[in-house]
Amino acid sequence: MSRGSAIPRDEPPAPDPMNSVLGKVRPILEAFTAEDDTLSLAELVRRTGVAKATVHRLAQELVVWGLLERSGCDYRLGLRLFEIGQRVHRQRILREVAQPYMEDLLLATQETIHFAIHDSLDVVYLEKIFPHRGLSEESRVAGRLPLYCTATGKAILAFSPPTLFADVVRNGLKPFTRHTVTSPGRLRAQLERIRAEGVATEAEEIRLGYSSMAVPVLSRQSTLVGALSITAPTYRMDRTGNTVALRAAALGISRSLR
Repeated sequence: MSRGSAIPRDEPPAPDPMNSVLGKVRPILEAFTAEDDTLSLAELVRRTGVAKATVHRLAQELVVWGLLERSGCDYRLGLRLFEIGQRVHRQRILREVAQPYMEDLLLATQETIHFAIHDSLDVVYLEKIFPHRGLSEESRVAGRLPLYCTATGKAILAFSPPTLFADVVRNGLKPFTRHTVTSPGRLRAQLERIRAEGVATEAEEIRLGYSSMAVPVLSRQSTLVGALSITAPTYRMDRTGNTVALRAAALGISRSLR
């Protein structure tokens, strides 16, 4: 080796996130699902895989910070988390802009309306409004569903870089119902049609008996910011009327963002 050559060095091992305090706090908070009102200490230990003494100590600190609350001997997510969540600027602005147009869309269709954005390989629902007869299950505000089998997700996928499609396929296309598209080739063909027509659809891919339609929503720079959708029982889905209403609402949101 010449005198000027650098001596190769081994790369330091990546730090284990579970060795940090935050690495242990995160699974405690994420242990709560949308269906959980409270969780016991034993259940928190089971779901996180963190030692009982550590979970107990951190849970007590999270209670002091308001991120958890005590409910008898159990724990629940604290109001402080809700307060912090409402301060997320981008999502709050998008919700405020989209909401009036979603309400108009609800009045026009009397069906369930969603506004969703992309995060990782999922759509996250920023807002959902529905009539008395609407869909109250499967989706919720701040809930997640996969990009590949939701109308909002397909709309986002169709107008996103090809690398996102590749990541989705690499992660696997899991069936939710017998109608879920699990073939990469068929999904690719759907996305090509969505790009050509500007409207995404899914038919009973998430829940039997229900279908959705979605259109992309653009920002002032004409970049994709999310997708707006209508969900209805399959027999009641008015594709022609809903397409016109969706496009009008999405255009209104886009103009307001601009």
